[in-house]
Amino acid sequence: MNDTELLWRASFVPRINSYPYKRVPKIAFMFLTKGPLPMAPLWERFFKGHEDLYSIYVHTLPSYNDSFSPASVFYRRQIPSQVAEWGRMSMCDAERRLLANALLDISNEWFVLLSEACIPLHNFSIVYRYISRSRYSFMGSFDEPGPYGRGRYNQNLAPSVNLTDWRKGSQWFEINRELAVKLVEDTTYYPLFKEFCQPACYVDEHYFQTMLSIQTPHLLANRSLTYVDWSRGGAHPATFGKADMKEDFFKKIFESKTCLYNNQPSLLCFLFARKLAPSALDPLLELSSKVLGF
Repeated sequence: MNDTELLWRASFVPRINSYPYKRVPKIAFMFLTKGPLPMAPLWERFFKGHEDLYSIYVHTLPSYNDSFSPASVFYRRQIPSQVAEWGRMSMCDAERRLLANALLDISNEWFVLLSEACIPLHNFSIVYRYISRSRYSFMGSFDEPGPYGRGRYNQNLAPSVNLTDWRKGSQWFEINRELAVKLVEDTTYYPLFKEFCQPACYVDEHYFQTMLSIQTPHLLANRSLTYVDWSRGGAHPATFGKADMKEDFFKKIFESKTCLYNNQPSLLCFLFARKLAPSALDPLLELSSKVLGF
């Protein structure tokens, strides 16, 4: 299938609410990467023993062929892909491609977007329980004044998107099936953002965030489940390597903020973290049972 056919097929929604079989809802883990998954051994450990509760989809550069063994959870999980450029609509195309492929499996109820530099911060049971019991989807969507927020707005987006509608947020999200369908079926906002949000407007920080804020603000927790460190400034968050992989590093993440979960204060705010360099893998594998719980 080409992208048009794929998005069309993925937009199908059952009209009967009950399923004619016992449906076990799954989390679709969608990896958006240029090529290798250096954290794969950690993810393998995370997924082990929970085979009925997750699906995996990997979007790489079209030229990349993975070398996972048949025993790996990542074996043959690559989807047909195209080049995705940072800050351009081709990045959102890749995200919609991942969502559409995942939607074809009717068992997938929740959809998590991850990169090759992401790791899980808790064991699978905690992650599944947190996501499945949430009344909201997790996508940051906020009104930011200044040049990097409202300053990126283009008046040609009106009247479909007014300045007061304009939102910004992290590229990395977790959404439920209802919102995933909205993103793949969209033909209203897509052409507007493709034409009028180009660098220095970075569309992966605005398109989904603005559209869902307009259509379904009551379904958004308005935060990301993925921890990133922007304290060093610049266009990209901090990258953490081997030297950072100590218990104190994770303690800092776990205690970094409080948040609302189902409208109640919570200390558990992040389920994933990025950006982790490949050099972090070995110490992570040594620490994971003690610090991450798997």
